[in-house]
Amino acid sequence: MAGNLTEESHMTDEKKPTASISDNSKHSLDQRPESPQRPPKIPRISVEEDEDGGDFKQPKEPILVDDTMSQKNPRLQRYLVAIEYIGTRFAGAQKQPNDRTVVGVLEEAFHKFIGQPVSIFCSSRTDAGVHALSNVCHVDVERISKRRPGEVLPPHEPAVVRRAVNHFLQKNEGDIMVIDVRRVTPDFHARYKAQERTYFYRLLSGPEPLSIFEKDRAWHVPEELDILSMQRACRVLVGHHDFSSFRAASCQAKSPIRTLDEISVTKVVSTPYFPSLRDREVSISTGDSLLALPTAAKIDPLDLISDEEKVSSPNGESNYEFGIRRRHHCYVVTARACSFLYHQVRLLVGVLKCVGTGELTISDVEHILNAKSVTAASPMAPACGLYLGRVKYDLSSDMST
Repeated sequence: MAGNLTEESHMTDEKKPTASISDNSKHSLDQRPESPQRPPKIPRISVEEDEDGGDFKQPKEPILVDDTMSQKNPRLQRYLVAIEYIGTRFAGAQKQPNDRTVVGVLEEAFHKFIGQPVSIFCSSRTDAGVHALSNVCHVDVERISKRRPGEVLPPHEPAVVRRAVNHFLQKNEGDIMVIDVRRVTPDFHARYKAQERTYFYRLLSGPEPLSIFEKDRAWHVPEELDILSMQRACRVLVGHHDFSSFRAASCQAKSPIRTLDEISVTKVVSTPYFPSLRDREVSISTGDSLLALPTAAKIDPLDLISDEEKVSSPNGESNYEFGIRRRHHCYVVTARACSFLYHQVRLLVGVLKCVGTGELTISDVEHILNAKSVTAASPMAPACGLYLGRVKYDLSSDMST
């Protein structure tokens, strides 16, 4: 498939909670244009379905379920497509007329693959600069033979779709990739069928300037962060609350009530991580240098500076080995819920960061939550550290044969 596609391949919820800046100094009030796509009919949907299910703005009119087209045309196969992307060069996920977007690039790749336009519907419309480890969308594809017009061909295998679409995506900027494809029933909707969404937010703490390898991938906080205080603040925020203090002023969701199933802070190894001298010695001593975990419990990988990075100066003080970059502490905030308000995750992270630096206390967090006003919250965290990690579905009854 790589580099030589044939003509035929071208055509051919509510759960029990578990507690486990801004782009500038003001809260974002940006307004994004709505998608010009509209399904052919306007079915009625419930209030629950009308709520936005991701870190994006509630549109002024109901989102329409687009299942009528595939039900009318039995030759259409609906696919569920999981994608990963670096959001830096995208103006968000939602298609816009004059900007490069995730949906726009993906639709272009599908068009090149099957030879006709498609409409793609995302589960979560991430903002400009926000990344995705796994965002999910659905698309209807009709397999048509150019050699024999009108001939009905069996749907493409999911592996063929994935390989072919990635072939054309690689010809773009190379910052988006299809990671999984499944056949689903014609009425399956990537957004409304989603049961849960998980977001991650990366913070790098330390005075050292941010590495170019981390540029636009994390929020650099020069101050040290008190992770224990941040975890105590998470216990205040987890659960069923009125999150009016944690949604952008432009958010148009009908209700600010949300259930945050998880909000947690974890200290992790800063990436990209390369083994130090002691890591390699431990690995070799195990006799399995290829499979041994780096630091195998004999060295703390979360130390800001490893022994290899330090040398002793004549006066006995520790200096840094020349040419070895000092590492940052890396923290990941995890937020998990059925749906989120517009900018909710980034506003939550902004408050947690201020708790970590000592600018806010736990009592302050309680006051912000109870104030029910976004003006009470801390400045919003920048988009560059936010990752859509997973969109969860129950596919047991929605898989297409």
